Amino acid sequence: MSVYSMTGYASGQQALAGDAEGGSGAKNARGGVGMELRSVNSRFLDLSFRLADELRPHEPALRELLGQRLRRGKVELRAWLQGQADDALAEPSPRLLQRLATLEDQVCNWLPQATRLSVAEVLRLAGGTDSLSDEAAAEALRALARRVLDDFVAAREREGARLARLIGERVTQLRALARAAEPLVPQAVQAQKQRFLDRWREALASGEGQIGAEAAQERALAEATAYAIRIDVAEELGRLAAHLDEIEAVLHQGGETGKRLDFLIQELHREANTLGSKAAVLELTRISVDMKVLIEQMREQVQNIE
Repeated sequence: MSVYSMTGYASGQQALAGDAEGGSGAKNARGGVGMELRSVNSRFLDLSFRLADELRPHEPALRELLGQRLRRGKVELRAWLQGQADDALAEPSPRLLQRLATLEDQVCNWLPQATRLSVAEVLRLAGGTDSLSDEAAAEALRALARRVLDDFVAAREREGARLARLIGERVTQLRALARAAEPLVPQAVQAQKQRFLDRWREALASGEGQIGAEAAQERALAEATAYAIRIDVAEELGRLAAHLDEIEAVLHQGGETGKRLDFLIQELHREANTLGSKAAVLELTRISVDMKVLIEQMREQVQNIE
């Protein structure tokens, strides 16, 4: 299964065929519909619609269609009506003209100062009644939405594949840093052991033989405990490797991976921080810093994954 980004864009147009036939028998064009889908990252699925007034009755169907294919992201769908050709203007029917004339007379009776309708206004009103309410036009709108949504999902899939490659490269680099850190652990142990012995000799020397056996034993236990805590970086390296294995498994599995990856990135950052705080040699500190830089780069990529 693929990894999907929450960032994507797609657009398309769909011509609408009219019901009236011209002299040649061909159907006159009723203009068309344009549609645009775009999205950015978000914690949840956040849908917003910017539709022409004639298209608003179809918002529930469009919302359901998007909800079936998308899981996360701030998604905006914009749809508009495209103009008709000059030779395809809607021709008002006699019934419609009679209805407009009746309404105009009623308005003028109540409002004598009202302006009479112009030819352009009559044509605009006639075109406005030719909405997308009929089933053929509604199906054309749904077909356009499905086609644009397919392109949109494909764009998010391509971007998701690119993000997965970038994350995979960071995983490889982190593994290399972990391998470089492993040989340094014995050096860190030896360095910390030498510090412990130096402190122990200083404690004995400062007591000048006056420290009792019980006090000496307590002091030794305290120093040994601090020593064990300081040098135990092998455990952090082991957990870090396990988290990297899980990240690769999640990317390979695909699907809704964003939240899982975000959690794993937090765990990686925790291990890198602990490694740095326990570092007993300078080289381990440098490796910890390099790890945190790579992990932060991974976090930026993961925040865009669905």
